[in-house]
Amino acid sequence: MKRILVILTVAAGLIGISFTATNSQQKKPWVVPDNFKNMKNPVASNAESIAAGKALYATHCKSCHGAKGLGDGSKAAQLKTEPGDFSTADFQAESDGAVFYKSIEGRDDMPSFKKKIPDADDRWSVVNFIRTLKK
Repeated sequence: MKRILVILTVAAGLIGISFTATNSQQKKPWVVPDNFKNMKNPVASNAESIAAGKALYATHCKSCHGAKGLGDGSKAAQLKTEPGDFSTADFQAESDGAVFYKSIEGRDDMPSFKKKIPDADDRWSVVNFIRTLKK
């Protein structure tokens, strides 16, 4: 009986460590260099830019982030990390430069879009569209 109790205690500890490691990996901060944090969006947020950003978002982002940016796209469940929710106040409080940086660098399941969306103005238009995804 004592041996079973020890085995169960060790197993519970290992599960707890595994769960903590997985959660801390998913919630690790995404450090953005200051030059990007302070970068201003050079593309005016107007109907044309938002429409262009929406089309690019539908092609490149929607499958993971979802149509409304809630992180519920068709591929989201297959990812090791949560895609995040663009509609939250915390996300919307990030600077345009920070969002732009994350889109060009990528991390974990999030690919870099430097080559997939090679035109910087197009990437800025995606940022403009993402700004419309508020709760």
